[in-house]
Amino acid sequence: MISIVIAEDQQLLLGAIGSLLNLEEDMEVVGKASNGEEATELVRKYQPDVCIMDIEMPGKTGLEAAEELRGTGCKVIILTTFARTGYFQRALKAGVSAYLLKDSPSEELASSIRSVMNGNRIYAPELIEDIYSEENPLTEREREVLELVADGKNTKEIAEMLSLKTGTVRNYISVILDKLEVTNRIEAITQSKEKGWFK
Repeated sequence: MISIVIAEDQQLLLGAIGSLLNLEEDMEVVGKASNGEEATELVRKYQPDVCIMDIEMPGKTGLEAAEELRGTGCKVIILTTFARTGYFQRALKAGVSAYLLKDSPSEELASSIRSVMNGNRIYAPELIEDIYSEENPLTEREREVLELVADGKNTKEIAEMLSLKTGTVRNYISVILDKLEVTNRIEAITQSKEKGWFK
């Protein structure tokens, strides 16, 4: 019997996934959590084979919980609406066994769980395509500048840190905005984070 903990902050969905999986002859849902904090507690308590986790949940996100559960022997399956490259890359680093999208057919979930129990890894195909198609267009120096902007440094501080003139830093920033096709620094930072381009 495959024991499962589910973490999902939408109660209706949490109940539906639980009911679906309990219909499977070889599966049993042993715990349900509505955030990442509860999920890690339930995994420690019940030591299930699998934990199915949403990403965006209150308190602790599914990715933070997955990072915490690494090495516990519990296989983590991310089930989310977000096909974001940045999330996917972070999930891969956390060692998740599967990253599935909520719009997949319901029978796919049960077969994915069995596949993961057999040692396979399953990732939504559209995410794998994204990872290879989205190369960071910024040069090493432009990335450095943008990371310092993200750290809250102003033009003068960046210029001092990188031994550049303030005018040069301004030029870098306008080139960054052009390349990323955004209108301001905040959008540039947000896009780079979502695509997993920051170190």
